[in-house]
Amino acid sequence: MTEYQYTGMSPEEQNKQMSEGYWKLWNPDVQARIDRDIEAHRKADGFFKPAGVPAGADVKVEQIKSEFIFGAHIFNFDQLGSDERNRRYKELYGTLFNSATIAFYWKQFELEEGKPRFHAEYRDSAAFWNQCSDPKHQPHWRRPATDPVVKFCLDKGIRLHGHTLVWGNNTWQIPDWLIAKIPLDCLKDAHLERSENGRLPGDATFPVFGSLTAEEFADRYPEYVAEINARMAKRILEIAVRYGQVVDSWDVVNESATDFGKGNMVPGSRLCRSWYGPMPGDYTCRGFKIAESVFPAKTKLNINDYIMSDVYLNQVRDLRARGCKIDIMGAQMHLFNPQTCLDIADGVSDVESPARVREKFTRLEKAGLPIHLSEITITAPNNDERGQAIQAVIARNLYRLWFSLKPMMGITWWNVVDDCGAPGEPSVSGLFSRDMEPKPAYFALNDLINHQWKTRTCVKAGKDGSVEFRGFRGTYRLTWLDESGAERSAEVVLH
Repeated sequence: MTEYQYTGMSPEEQNKQMSEGYWKLWNPDVQARIDRDIEAHRKADGFFKPAGVPAGADVKVEQIKSEFIFGAHIFNFDQLGSDERNRRYKELYGTLFNSATIAFYWKQFELEEGKPRFHAEYRDSAAFWNQCSDPKHQPHWRRPATDPVVKFCLDKGIRLHGHTLVWGNNTWQIPDWLIAKIPLDCLKDAHLERSENGRLPGDATFPVFGSLTAEEFADRYPEYVAEINARMAKRILEIAVRYGQVVDSWDVVNESATDFGKGNMVPGSRLCRSWYGPMPGDYTCRGFKIAESVFPAKTKLNINDYIMSDVYLNQVRDLRARGCKIDIMGAQMHLFNPQTCLDIADGVSDVESPARVREKFTRLEKAGLPIHLSEITITAPNNDERGQAIQAVIARNLYRLWFSLKPMMGITWWNVVDDCGAPGEPSVSGLFSRDMEPKPAYFALNDLINHQWKTRTCVKAGKDGSVEFRGFRGTYRLTWLDESGAERSAEVVLH
């Protein structure tokens, strides 16, 4: 791993960029509670008896893997415009990040009907992107072919997370060729017109129902309704056949709580009158049922949403009561607006304050599931020296708080590199500049993940060769000298 040299503000100097009002919220009592909760929830006592440890031997205890998930999406794989940038980007996975979220957005994954982009073509190569003058205007920007990314993660021992199998969003998920199958008379009634290339307006939602109920729409357009139900099932099956044994977890359904809250999820229905547009009937429940039937039992099935209210909690409870296998509850946190981060720093906003964070996750933990903070964005206002310091302080304190919460099982940073987000997302929310130079927030997280939250110690073996220590949960390498003076080692897992 590249050892970056940090020459910017010290953490103490960074802290001075935050107002007195900010530190009133993040006061010493709050920090002390975070420390206590980290000790209680993220550490455990270990007792091991590796073969061949002499009585009283000095045993080096070194944590080599964390049980907690520290992830990021890997959407810019080989896309950063130079071999050196790509090398630095790839180095982050397996060092700072132990989990990678892989893009399976249907729209770009299957640009052409019946041709999922498993295999890499020339357009997926570093050579293509290195000479590409307008990467953001390529249809597969931030959407690399999946086989090379999966292989890269497997080779490095990185946990794989797929995002996302089912989502109603027409801008980012539903393929143009499937949207084109919406009946013409339906579009006419809704006053929608296709462009010359056959596409509908590029909005996330299509108000195509008019006055029709879901059942009336299904009766009027039965072939189309059968098509979208079959296509969703086929997509999940194809992906499960290829990656079921290797991808550890999936966001099975993304951002569907709004439909649940509006009463659009009707058990047994053929069609959901989704706020996005036409979707398969009861699509969240149906998606989980299909996924459970085709993925191995070991695969973790996640639901994911940005809504953190009782609506989401009640949706998860309802789905589980109906027999859906939901293993992990995903949550999102996006500070997209640079002004929000400035207001937080200046003490005029309590957004993502300790009290509000605890309130949010106290609500979600009532579902009784582990929580994956699956997408986070923290912006560096103006991306100047103060703005980058603000980003680092907010990131450091939020990561500490999130890490301390008992139900939390992982945190995934979203856009790792500046100017590599989706349209509408801030261009200055990366841990690295567009040239892959580290920002202060990178050093803040690296210090937590690879130093403060990794246990390294040395202990004396007991009279029976036993090794006892307290440390962060994860995988350890124990090293000692046997009776002949030869170095021996063993790996153990502390749960």
